[in-house]
Amino acid sequence: MQTKLLIEQHIHGAFGVDFNKAAPEDILYFAKELVKYGIGGFFPTLVTDNIMNIKHQIEVIKKAAAAQTSDMAKILGIHLEGIFLNAEKCGVHNPKYFLPPTIENYQKVEDPFIKIVTLAPEFDEGLIDYLNNRKVKVQAGHCISGHLNGVQGVTHLFNAMSGIPHRGKSTSLSALMNDNIYTEIICDGLHISDEALKLVFHTKPADKIILVSDSLPIAKSSLTEMIFSDSKVYYDGVKATTKEGTIAGSTALLPDMIKWLHTYGLFNPQYIENPYNYHGIDLPGHIEWDDEWNILEVVLK
Repeated sequence: MQTKLLIEQHIHGAFGVDFNKAAPEDILYFAKELVKYGIGGFFPTLVTDNIMNIKHQIEVIKKAAAAQTSDMAKILGIHLEGIFLNAEKCGVHNPKYFLPPTIENYQKVEDPFIKIVTLAPEFDEGLIDYLNNRKVKVQAGHCISGHLNGVQGVTHLFNAMSGIPHRGKSTSLSALMNDNIYTEIICDGLHISDEALKLVFHTKPADKIILVSDSLPIAKSSLTEMIFSDSKVYYDGVKATTKEGTIAGSTALLPDMIKWLHTYGLFNPQYIENPYNYHGIDLPGHIEWDDEWNILEVVLK
């Protein structure tokens, strides 16, 4: 079987590389390793941090993007996940750095290379419209609001957001019921139960589901513990969690998730196409797969 290369729009790192701390050469190493997994393009995702470091890492990522070669996964832009979130659903993010999602606060870090912003819509003070006018994808995440006006996507559906009530609205319910909203999902067998995944696949149009890893720097490395977003994270060989047991992110990459979904009869090749449509981009090259969705060859053009 042949498909397009994979696109990863929510990834914090892997191979020991952390985008909130990495130097340009680290990111170039990451990009060269990532393409071996069939991932032809990615959006380095910045977790919540202080303004100074976010601005610094944006410049670092841009410098790496300018130095890329054809044998690397292409840096497609930055996904800013942190600072405009709801402390009630902070997950592993450090809420001491949270700011209201205002235009003024966004302008403290604003850069044309930011292509996706995750925020809590319940606190919006005009930022959603501001981002839409600048063609930046707005995603609801780490939030509780069921009102998703102006939002194009939802960040890691079900995780760090209000669940599905039988009365009233919630982020998860609104995302499932709105056929125009793209939904990120982490399919590693840990972040979402099998039954909840089946609900997503039954409810959402197949062309609105985006597989993401939310991968941690600890993924595909020899590390068993690390500091991530100011928290100590421990990897036991199955999952990465804080001392309190909060899942900090995934330790799998997209081809691992495709394989997992296929094993349970849940994978649809349409999911590979969706990020291309969502972002209106194209990448040269393709992946050759066997019948069990193992990668046979990654072809770059």
